[in-house]
Formats: sequence, structure tokens, C-alpha cells
Amino acid sequence: MSSRQNKPKQREETLFLAPPRILSPDEHPITPGMIDADALLVLRKLHDAGFHGYLVGGGVRDLYLGKTPKDFDISTDAHPGQIRKIFRNSMTIGRRFRLVQIFFRNGKIIEVSTLRSLDEHDLDGPETVLAPNNTFGNLEEDAQRRDLTINSLFYEIEQNTILDYVGGIEDLNHAIVRIVGDPDKRISRDPVRMLRAIRHAARINFTIEPQSWQAICRHHHELTLCPPSRLRDELYKDLHSGSLLDWFHLAADSGLFGSILVLYKEILGKGSNSGPGCKEQLTRLFTVIDRVTTKMTEEQIGQRLPNEFLLALLLLPWANTQFDFIRQELQGSAAYQFSKQLRASLDLEIGTQLNLPRTTRQEIVTLIGNLPLFLQHEGKGSWPQWLTRKSYFKNCLLFYRFYLESTGGLPVPEGLLDIAPPPIPVAKPRSGSSGKRPSRPGIIGTAFSSDAPGGIFGFKKKSSSKANNSKS
Repeated sequence: MSSRQNKPKQREETLFLAPPRILSPDEHPITPGMIDADALLVLRKLHDAGFHGYLVGGGVRDLYLGKTPKDFDISTDAHPGQIRKIFRNSMTIGRRFRLVQIFFRNGKIIEVSTLRSLDEHDLDGPETVLAPNNTFGNLEEDAQRRDLTINSLFYEIEQNTILDYVGGIEDLNHAIVRIVGDPDKRISRDPVRMLRAIRHAARINFTIEPQSWQAICRHHHELTLCPPSRLRDELYKDLHSGSLLDWFHLAADSGLFGSILVLYKEILGKGSNSGPGCKEQLTRLFTVIDRVTTKMTEEQIGQRLPNEFLLALLLLPWANTQFDFIRQELQGSAAYQFSKQLRASLDLEIGTQLNLPRTTRQEIVTLIGNLPLFLQHEGKGSWPQWLTRKSYFKNCLLFYRFYLESTGGLPVPEGLLDIAPPPIPVAKPRSGSSGKRPSRPGIIGTAFSSDAPGGIFGFKKKSSSKANNSKS
């Protein structure tokens, strides 16, 4: 009998899973009244249509811990087409696995996914990174498919119970982050799971379970298999998390930091004769970033800091190590040459690795490249008028104040925090064209990665060979 004929039997054997632990209403703190009104509406409409709906993931975790969830995600046994018929204010997204986004007022989005099967969890063999899968399953299979045990819980409103198939409740009670299943296999199939594990450990101050931690330390280099844009977007989440410093300690200790930011790999642990080394500089900068982003979120000050701004702060110690520019009084042609060298080095070191858009790279160069200029006018009482008239003045002033606080200066003033990201240039349509992007038949929503050959869903195959005139 061929291996292809053997697969159905292997699949059948994997379906015999342990029954769930069911927590009755008096065994957990969650009630329907704690759930977002729109999410509750979605759950009830699914039930009225004859389907089962469950609050899943971080929403259940945060409510159990007494926190306010950022998102309320829902899973159901209804298929995407059936969900769309129930909710007309919705659209289908995703390529590898389709989700339905349901839209409400004020830009709120509730994501609803169909319960997934165990196909990916059962795969064996060398090519197991994010295998194609758009098949549907049941609660037991879906729980085994999720990344972390603490994110694999289901809450249902009819009986007000929590269903736990993977020991997530015990891990929540003991403040543990644990990868579901065999961590070595699960990481190899999707290396981004390592980033999610340390993110959640940092955000809720949990300890990573030893077997999961050791697997992360063994496989950190596999992040290079991930699509650059995916790594970039995951990094942005941590820059805005408010727990960036704790994340940095875990990422540095495990080796993940040097894998996602290769330019720091050789210099992170090195000291400096002229001042603090990269690790100490990053620690000070991340402390300031966490303080400011948390304050902005809690007190609703201004807008969220732009990704480009936080990425420039992240790259500042690397740039200073490379060029030692902070101590130099760069002016005129010297300042221009420094900006050119910085841009070339940025393009080479990280631009392609994280698929950074051109506007992002230029904004990083503007922020870092003008820091010496602001330092030269430090302590002179007021900024030159020619400088205050520059379009980059406010953003660069804020960047300067972040740097100043990280070196022991005064805290960043709240009045500078309401800044806008750089404008996104609009591409002009070519002559003779309608300006519309050609449609891609069969693709609904955003594609996760390119269609380049040589990998699975964008993953590379493993190589066999190896704001005012006075100072605020």
C-alpha cells in the first residue's frame, strides 16, 4: 500500500483526542456582560442561525486574567460563505485560511474564523513550513492548531462555560507560556510562533515553559525563513506593545533579536570605549518608548507614534556604533555625506531584510541624520528660525527629546507627541492605462506573501549548503 493510501488511516488515528476540561460558571470569572456588545451580537446571531459561536484566543485569556481585551475574536462551525450570508456588513480576507471581517461603527472590526482541521498539526517530513490548508474542523482540532495553550481556550455564552483542550487554564493559573504540541515541530512549521511566545510572556509577565524556551533558543535562526514583510509587521506589534523592554530581554537572551535584526547580531553584546554599548543604549531607549507609548494609550494623548519613528529609535544605537556620529559636529557636506552613507548602509543591512518601503527608509535617515544638528544647538535657548521652518522639524525635535531622556535628560514633553506619519506617495498611472491594478482571479483579500517559486507561501527553502521656536 502506498504512503498516499496510508494517509486517511493516519488522519483517523489523530482524531481521538482527550475530552476537554469544562469550567462551569462558578469556576471562572467571565460573564456575557464583560464581552464587547458587538462581539456579543455576532455570537447571538450565529446561534440564532443554527451555528455554534465561541469567543477565542486573547479575548478569553485577558478576561480570565481580569484585563480588558484589545480584540474579541470569534470562531464558529459556520463556513465563510455562511457567515457572509448572516452578516452583510462583512468581507472575506486571507489566502492561506479565509477569515470573515464584520464591520461596525467607528471602524471596529470583529474577525470570525471557521474552526480549522488538524492537517497542519499532523504533517511530517522536511517541507512542513506553513503547508497549504483551508480545511475546516472541530473544536478539538482547532485548539491543537493554535500557537499557545493560553490562547487556545473557548468561551461560549449559552452555558457560560470555558472549554479547555490543551491545559490552558492551568498555564494561566501558573503564569506560564507554553507552545501547543511539540514545540520543535510547531516552530519549524511556523517560526513566527517564537515571536508570539516571547511577546505574550513580556506583555503579561509570564514565564516561558522550559521545553518551549529551549526550542526557541535552538530554532531562533529559522526566522530567516519567514517572509520579510511578515517579520516587519510582527516587529511593529512589539514596538507599540508598551512592554518592549521585557520583550527585548527575552529576544536577546534567546537569540531572536539577532535573527530578526541581523545588523545587531555581532555588536549587541560588545561594549564601547566612548560610552554605553548597544545593549545598554537599547535598554535606555526602550524604557523611554514603553513609558511614552503606555502614557499615550492610557491618557489618549495624540496619535500612536508612527512605525518609522519607533524603528529609527531602534536603529539609533546601531547607526551610532557604525558611524560614531553623535560626538561629531556634522555640518554642510559632512552632514550630507553622512546621510548618504547611512541610507546606503540601511538599505544593505535591513531595508530588504524587513521589506521596508522607500518612505520608511527615508524617514529613518531624516530622523537619525538630523540628530547631530539638534545636539549642536542644545543649550542655546532657542532654535534657529531656518530650522523651525523645516518640514521635518517637529518629528526630529521629538526624536531628539526621546534620545535626550534616554541619556538622563528631562522627560519627553506631552505637547510634542501628536505627530503624523510621513505621507504615502500616490503612484501615477502609466499613460494609456486606466490606473487600476489588474485583478487576481481567485484571490480574496490580502495575500500573505509573494508567489515566488522555491518555497511554501513565501517561505524560503532551507539552504542545503548552509513643534515651537523655544526648546520644549
